[in-house]
Formats: sequence, structure tokens, C-alpha cells
Amino acid sequence: MSEADSIPRIGQVVRIKQGREAGQYAVVLKMIDDRFVLLADGEKRKYDRPKKKNLHHIEVMDYISPEVQNSLLETGRVTNGKLRFAIDKFVNEIVTDLMKGDQHDGERRCN
Repeated sequence: MSEADSIPRIGQVVRIKQGREAGQYAVVLKMIDDRFVLLADGEKRKYDRPKKKNLHHIEVMDYISPEVQNSLLETGRVTNGKLRFAIDKFVNEIVTDLMKGDQHDGERRCN
């Protein structure tokens, strides 16, 4: 991953690597500066009280939610339901596909 790819964009899903919410997914709401972003997930972290997070403490996923991105760019706000929907969609489509691919590891067993 190059340096340009690691900069998150508005509406992009990220995985939190450090802190009490480590391992959870969130959506980027705003870039504060070149070091910090504001994150929310719509459940524990609502849009009204986003989490300020260091870029070194998140892992940028290769998925941008068009619903969240369009809502933030057009109105400047997004509903918590859209945030939850975006994360659920990402987890159900992308993460489960990765897990399905890892189940067999190329080996087949016949009982």
C-alpha cells in the first residue's frame, strides 16, 4: 500500500487498530488535518459525537460507502442508520468473502 492509498477519504470504512474499540469498523466523517480523522459507527459512536483518531491507529479498508459519502458532501450530515448500514454492508460483503476464501486454504478433505 502506497502512501497515497493510506490517506482515508470521507465515507471510507476503516478498521480501528488501537484503543478500546480495537478490531471494530467505523466510517470516516472528516479529515481534521494530515494526522487525525473523525470516525463514527452509528451505534456506540454516533454522528453527533464522533471519535477523533490518529491515522496510525486505523487501517484503511478498500471500500467507500457511496451513500455516506454523498450524504456528507451534499448536506454535511449523515444519519446513524446510514452509518450502520454502510458498515453492515461492508462486513457482510467483503469480510465474509475473505473468511470464505480462508476456510479451505486450497486443501480439500474427503471424509
